[in-house]
Order: sequence, then structure tokens, then C-alpha cells
Amino acid sequence: MIKAIIFDFWGTLMENGVYPSPFKQVKYMLRLNMEFPEFAPKFEEAFMLNKFENLYEGFGAVAKAFEIEPPQFVFDNVVGMWNKNKLLAKPYPDAVPALTELKKKYKLALISNTDCFSINEIIDKYDLRKFFDVIVLSYEVGVLKSDKKMFALAMKKMKVKKNEIIMVGDSIDSDIKGAENAGIKAILLDRRGKREYTNKVATLDEVKDFISKVK
Repeated sequence: MIKAIIFDFWGTLMENGVYPSPFKQVKYMLRLNMEFPEFAPKFEEAFMLNKFENLYEGFGAVAKAFEIEPPQFVFDNVVGMWNKNKLLAKPYPDAVPALTELKKKYKLALISNTDCFSINEIIDKYDLRKFFDVIVLSYEVGVLKSDKKMFALAMKKMKVKKNEIIMVGDSIDSDIKGAENAGIKAILLDRRGKREYTNKVATLDEVKDFISKVK
């Protein structure tokens, strides 16, 4: 029986404030000639596993990881874009209603690959903290969702077993595969209906009914 739900943050509960996504814009601004699946995990490792004094220091670590030396105006543009995303990001319309309903029956956790500059401000801005029994953030614990330790931390804090918890996320690579790697069932949130996965919903409103059918 499912007793707890782990939610991803960006792209699942929270809509980015800039388009294309901040990740894709960083790749473009830094002129990194590589496929996105190669870029994303390396960027996360450089930017989302540590606390930095400011965004310039954080993106300096990114540049070092990719062995590039962008001019100052590039850093200015990247920092400006990242701050704009924080300013304009907002919950998807179905996020708060779904969390409100699910909180009545399940323990809820939030896990995220995230930098140290934006997520807590956004959580508090939209009063989301009240929904979660546990919040596990990559920069605080030093691991990403690809590491089963992140899921283990959430389960330990919620005092549930693998067969009592399910992951809801919008990324097959980081959310779904991460959960499966930890031995946890997962539900793919596919708002645009463009990806294939057995356990899939189109909106967060569907999660409650879907979970009731999970054995």
C-alpha cells in the first residue's frame, strides 16, 4: 500500500519563468556544443551539489567544469536569466489543488536537483512548505536524484519502505530512472503527451486515482 509520495519540483509542481528552460538557455549562452543529455548531468554536478556565495561563483564553477572561460558579459547574461526565472516562476495551476487533496491521505516529500539561490524563496513565496513532511535538496545533501541516496534520505525521514512510496516527476532521465534505480515505483507526469512510459498521467489531478490502482 502506498503511504507516501515524492514529488519533483521544477517541471512537475513549478513552471519555469523563462522559456526555453533555464538549463537550455545556459547551454546556449555558454556556447556548449554537446547534446543536452550530456550537458544536463554535468551542469547539475557543477552547480547543484554545493552552496555558493552568489550566482557568479556558481556559474564560475560551471565554466570550470566545462573547461571554458566566457567573457564577463556572458556571466552577466546567464545570471540575469537565472534571476528572471526565479522572479517569474509559478506553480502549475493543478499543483496546489493536487497537493491539498493528496496531503489528506499521504505523507508528501519534495526532492529536487537545485541550486541554493532560488528554490527556498519560491517555496515560501507560494506557501508550499506546509504541504511537505520532508524536503530534500541536492545542494544541501550533496547528491542528485540519479543517486539512490537522495531517495533513501526521503524514505528514512518519512519512515516508509520502498513499496510504500511512489515518485511523481516530469523527467524520465532524472525522476523516473532515479526512482527506479532506488527500487521505487514512479509516475511520469507528461503534460504534453509526448513521451512513453507505462505509469503516466497528463495532470497532477490524475495522481490520486492512479495511485489508488497501484499494487
